[in-house]
Amino acid sequence: MTVSAVRLNHAVLFVADLERSVDFYRAAFDMEVVAREPRAHAAFLRLPRSGNHHDLGLFGVGAQPPRPRGALGLYHLAWQVDTIEDLEAARLTLAGLGALSGESSHGATKSVYAADPDGNEFEVMWMLPRAEWGAYENAAPVERLDLPGEVRRWGGVRTAGELVPLDPA
Repeated sequence: MTVSAVRLNHAVLFVADLERSVDFYRAAFDMEVVAREPRAHAAFLRLPRSGNHHDLGLFGVGAQPPRPRGALGLYHLAWQVDTIEDLEAARLTLAGLGALSGESSHGATKSVYAADPDGNEFEVMWMLPRAEWGAYENAAPVERLDLPGEVRRWGGVRTAGELVPLDPA
């Protein structure tokens, strides 16, 4: 028998400086702090349109040597956006924060990459409409991202699915 999970609900990271990391994720994703646990030196953050209690937990553990890239453990988290324009805005935000580290097209998904103040890598991605996956249904290439071209082609197309509505009534 297998675990019948339906999605990843949240991620939790150990960070050197809790407040620095809270400030970063608030600036990058407009997350709000929904809870704090002082005994564990932890903060729990939620995305503006999330239906989760929290999307990210941060536990401050103090300065430590950075884990070398390619070491065992988590490689990166991926945050999905609803439109290709949202991905374009994310690229600008992350570049403005000095966090942007790359971008690529994976066929069915278009991605930008960045790192938080502790070097934890993350991806912000937009997914093509499922009906458009075609040859990418069972492939994940790593190709150059032509973000302006993708915006021209896919502008206004929403694909994130079950998000909390933009204007809750």
